Amino acid sequence: MKENKVLELTKDFAVEIITLCKTNKFTSAISNQILRCSTSIGANIHEANYAHGKADFVAKLQISLKECFETEYWLELLYRIKEITEQQFHDFRNKCGTIRRILIASINTAKDNK
Repeated sequence: MKENKVLELTKDFAVEIITLCKTNKFTSAISNQILRCSTSIGANIHEANYAHGKADFVAKLQISLKECFETEYWLELLYRIKEITEQQFHDFRNKCGTIRRILIASINTAKDNK
């Protein structure tokens, strides 16, 4: 897995979400949720680097993948209630998609190497 690339992507993504939430006055429940799941993506990838074996490594990456999907959910809600623009929504969704594809490939590679 290209840990550095995906970890850097997730850090950059988390910083963008944090900045988005700081500059906009979203409902606190939505803001808290999107902040938690978007920052959790990278945190779990970072933690996977210190896993106790392949199963633990895969489990951490799978958690990151789930958090990525959850982030997309909250982004869609923000878009539907017109808190972010269509362009912002597509940009963030594309970044989630890139991270998701890397995670899926990494999970599949790790599982195949068992």
